[in-house]
Amino acid sequence: MVSTYQVKGMTCGHCVNAVSTEVGAIEGVTAVQVDLASGRVTVTSDSPLDTDSVRAAVDEAGYDLVEA
Repeated sequence: MVSTYQVKGMTCGHCVNAVSTEVGAIEGVTAVQVDLASGRVTVTSDSPLDTDSVRAAVDEAGYDLVEA
């Protein structure tokens, strides 16, 4: 299952790594791809993800998940 999220506040490679690490730690996530220029985070997972879990991971990394 592939889900796409919009994250604001990322400005550099460190930001990409922080978001990738935190979101990648969510149970069931198999891949995370971050597009710094657009702020788009594409997550591949075994099953649908709870948006609150993704929001918490992004928040832990220090950024904000934008409401769709």
